[in-house]
Amino acid sequence: MIETYDWTQALLRVVAGGVMLAHGIKHARGRTKTSNWFGSIGFRSPQLQWIASTATEIGVGILLIVGLVTSLAATGLVAVMVVAFWTVHRSVGFWVTARPDEGWEYVLVLGAVGAAIAIGGPGAFSIDAALGIEDLLNGWVGAALVAGGIAAASAQIMVFFRPKEVPGT
Repeated sequence: MIETYDWTQALLRVVAGGVMLAHGIKHARGRTKTSNWFGSIGFRSPQLQWIASTATEIGVGILLIVGLVTSLAATGLVAVMVVAFWTVHRSVGFWVTARPDEGWEYVLVLGAVGAAIAIGGPGAFSIDAALGIEDLLNGWVGAALVAGGIAAASAQIMVFFRPKEVPGT
C-alpha cells in the first residue's frame, strides 16, 4: 500500500537528486574553471577534485532521482555537503545571502535531507522497491552509512585541503 511517506521520500529524492545532477553537470561543463576554483580555495590536485566532485554529484543525482541504492547515494550527498561546509561555507556564517561568499544554511539543509533519505529509505517509488531491496540499507544501517560518509569527507579534507594562510589571521 502506497503511503504519504512514499510520496514525501520521492519528492525529497527527486529534488535533492535534481540539484546534485544540475551541479555536477555545471562542473562537467566548466572543467578548467572548476579545477582552477578548487586550486584557489586550497585543494591539492584540483583536477582530481574536479573529477571526483563531478562524478559524485552526477552519480548521486541520478541514483537519488531513480531511487537506486538510495541510502548510499544519499550518503554521497551528505559527504559532498560536509566537504562544501568545511572548505567554503563555514567561515562566512549561517546565511547563504552573506557576500562575497555564501553561508552554510544551504549545505546544512541539503546535508540534512541526504541524512533523512539515507535513514528513511527510498520509499515505494524507487528502483530499490521494485527490486525488493528498499529496506536493506535504511534505518540504523543508513545512519551508519551517513557516519561513514562523514568520515570519508573528513579524510578527503585532511588529505587534499591545504588553504593558504592569510596574514594577520
